[in-house]
Amino acid sequence: MNLCIDQGNSRTKVALMTDEGKIIQHFIYKTFSSADVERLFALYDITNSIISSVINVESAIINTLVKLSRHFVLFDHNTPIPICNTYDTPETLGLDRLAAAVGARQLCPNENLLIIDVGSAITYDFVSENGEYTGGNIAPGLKMRFTILHRMTKKLPLVEVDENELIPLFGRNTRDAMVAGVIRGVAYEVKGYMRTLREKTTHFKTYLTGGNAPYILNATRTSRTEKREIIHEKHLVLIGLNTILVYNIIRNK
Repeated sequence: MNLCIDQGNSRTKVALMTDEGKIIQHFIYKTFSSADVERLFALYDITNSIISSVINVESAIINTLVKLSRHFVLFDHNTPIPICNTYDTPETLGLDRLAAAVGARQLCPNENLLIIDVGSAITYDFVSENGEYTGGNIAPGLKMRFTILHRMTKKLPLVEVDENELIPLFGRNTRDAMVAGVIRGVAYEVKGYMRTLREKTTHFKTYLTGGNAPYILNATRTSRTEKREIIHEKHLVLIGLNTILVYNIIRNK
């Protein structure tokens, strides 16, 4: 069994997976330490591990993973991956974006792929049917947009939204107007990318992931066609990390 760890700024996502990519268990930690690693190895039959982080990983976590794993990968920009990264500055590309691209390619090989990660920022990335990561864009995330509206104006409140909230087409009060403006704005942004890609390629799949994906999912799926085209996969980064781990194990045999 493989232990896949995606360490972000505010939380750490962990999955136990088979070599074939099946998720056995998954967890979310607000804080993650070497003690948590030891606990996972004690509870489950873990053989291999991989960790990716947007922050500096504690040396104690790395040392514990190295000690307890048969094969361990510290995912960085030098790690071999099963897609071709053609980014002009590959060393600056976010590892979570790269892992999500690998994950989408694993789930849907030989297909053009638009990968949208709705997190603190919203990223739009493209992988060609030949397995080339060709680039992507970065836009403000939902919380960032709400915060900017509040901070850059005198009277607009700081708004919080429930992910199951029904989003109106037009708000009938200031709070609902802000919610509809931000959520539907992102939904139309997504549709715009999809519409542009339809003009440039005859076929592609869209993967939607990230902690804030549910907020825009229903607002985006307004037709049967879009329901078929948009695939929501919340574990896309973890699936990508598992794919990278298995790829490196096979390469090193």
